[in-house]
Amino acid sequence: MKVEETQIGGLKTRCFYLNDVIVGVPTDIGPRIIYLASRSKPEFNLFGVLPEVRTSTVEGFWSIYGGHRLWSSPEAKPRSYSLDNKPVRIMTSGDTVTVIGNPEVENSVQKRMIISPSSEGGVKVVHSIENIGRWPIELACWALSVMTKNGFAIIPLNPSKVDEEGLLPDRHITLWPYTDMSDKRLEFSDSYIFVKQDPVARGPAKVGAMANPSWTVYWVDGTAFVKGFYRKKGEYPDFGCSVEVYTNADMLELETVGPLGTLNPGESAEHIEMWRIIEIEDLAPEPESVKSKLENLLAK
Repeated sequence: MKVEETQIGGLKTRCFYLNDVIVGVPTDIGPRIIYLASRSKPEFNLFGVLPEVRTSTVEGFWSIYGGHRLWSSPEAKPRSYSLDNKPVRIMTSGDTVTVIGNPEVENSVQKRMIISPSSEGGVKVVHSIENIGRWPIELACWALSVMTKNGFAIIPLNPSKVDEEGLLPDRHITLWPYTDMSDKRLEFSDSYIFVKQDPVARGPAKVGAMANPSWTVYWVDGTAFVKGFYRKKGEYPDFGCSVEVYTNADMLELETVGPLGTLNPGESAEHIEMWRIIEIEDLAPEPESVKSKLENLLAK
């Protein structure tokens, strides 16, 4: 496995060449992945890097940094915004990279990411949260990727019969209080939700759903970042969401969520994403464009 040391957004970063992608892990914060690019376009970081964006908490200033991170759901302050600004442990074994964060004593959890090549191309990212406390806690793994600007996200919502005659509802959409359904960044079609990133838009917007099938995509500048994931049985946060998309003028976050579960001391929750980068020219936020140019590639 080829490894390079560099700096991204002012952060010391270790870049790992895995299959056809390059994954950059910062050494002094995390666990995070701050850089993702294909080997054919190494100069194009699909992840947004935001070194100046931060929010105040009782622990101090939490910085978003950008890139990919692991939180526990449901969102709450200050728990979700616990500082992750200390050096992490990075271990390699063959082509597998393990990134272990510092214990979050106040939250009774410790987070880690395990990154390895996927047999289908790209990489598999295993997100793990361990209960390091003394009593059971309930949470769901929540994997958030800050994407570079000027693209759009796709949440698939294919219909499926819940009962034989199709009398019962089969899909739902979750909205956050600051989301305006008439927002031009949001487009709803028969089988997809599209969310556009607009650098001049005012205010945030967020939408979520139980994706069907279990993938979500962000397309920008001829490149599609595909997040596939394993949907487990169980109750999901935020009125039953497996995919959530947040956007404002600075970024778009492409998020997947696992089911809620109770962890006894010493137990861990896991959530697995499969990442692929696919070159697709002229993909449009339109159903026919996605069906003809993207979905046949996802089936391979």
